[in-house]
Amino acid sequence: MIDLNNLTPAEYRARYEKLQDAARAIAATKPAAPPPAEIENIITQESIPPGWYVGTKMRRGDAIRITNPEGTPGAALFLWNADDTSERYNAGDTLKLQWTTTLTTGRVLFSDMGRVLASITADSGAGHDSIIGPNTPAQAGAGRNGRENLRSAAAKFGMTRRDVGPAISLFSPLHVDAEGKFSLSPTPSSAMVELRAEMNLIIALSNTPHALANPTATGPINYVIYRAPPRTENDFCQNYTQEATRGFQNTDAVFVS
Repeated sequence: MIDLNNLTPAEYRARYEKLQDAARAIAATKPAAPPPAEIENIITQESIPPGWYVGTKMRRGDAIRITNPEGTPGAALFLWNADDTSERYNAGDTLKLQWTTTLTTGRVLFSDMGRVLASITADSGAGHDSIIGPNTPAQAGAGRNGRENLRSAAAKFGMTRRDVGPAISLFSPLHVDAEGKFSLSPTPSSAMVELRAEMNLIIALSNTPHALANPTATGPINYVIYRAPPRTENDFCQNYTQEATRGFQNTDAVFVS
């Protein structure tokens, strides 16, 4: 066990670089992910029209499979701990703790308390942006926008705008060039991502374009919530990185009876 309170600055730096090298090695090798689970025990399913949103609850162990049949450029997503909504998705920690901006199969979504809200158990690889986020009223013009939709979803559960932080824009292949300029690639049709709830969740999902996308781009976003197979000790997401393993340990401790 490392005594973090007594490390020298040089030892802290060496530990940081070791963790960074390990994370880069995992990103470079990309272990083979398991195929998407068969959807059984469906709880609910719905199609969200362009511009609209849904707010719903998921139990720990449920999964949500979100599909984008027409390649709509973006869908805003935010998550809260349903048992204590002061705990919510933290974009900065999710990227920092996993040493990556690439959120895909095997990665997890961290809360602001170091616990795992959800795991990405399957992903078609369209790309998901947790840096810029959904579009705003200024970008959407007369149309509906992701920022206000997420706030409206939060309000249905007694929350206010202060409860909505930086969100994920699903199906948003974001790139940055050598000068630091962001750009968005086209979203492939039939894109899919699946999240498994690792605690009881409230989720908000808005079918609105990414901030850099054409605000008039439209198409349905579909989702299915179902009871997923139980997580095992060999779970891909739980063992993908050291950081994820610690996050699961912090999460599971809350549910020990």
